[in-house]
Amino acid sequence: MLVYGTEVVNPVEVEIPSLRIIQEAELDDAEWVKSPYEQLALIDEKRTNTVCHGQLYQNRMSRAFNKRVKPRQFTPGQLVLKKTFPHQDESKGKFSPNWQGPYMVHRVLTGGALILAEMDG
Repeated sequence: MLVYGTEVVNPVEVEIPSLRIIQEAELDDAEWVKSPYEQLALIDEKRTNTVCHGQLYQNRMSRAFNKRVKPRQFTPGQLVLKKTFPHQDESKGKFSPNWQGPYMVHRVLTGGALILAEMDG
């Protein structure tokens, strides 16, 4: 009370109002009973707002990423190289090549997936 000029209130009393808090706020019983129900009704609205915000953020991020992506069309019989990622077994140290191949495109699937074949079939 000396520091802030008001009486100390425990954080637990703010969430679960005690008789002292109710008397200080001068709430009648009907308002005190109604306030938790109003907070429960707001939870659905907050949840909906959070989901909408997350979807908008994901759309913004995907648009920003897809701006830099260059679409490529592959045809069967075309020669391509396959990238070697660091977690694959083919990658053995920092001086190993980053690409494998050449491979021939055998089939083009929907969504841009390719079935590759080695040069000898």
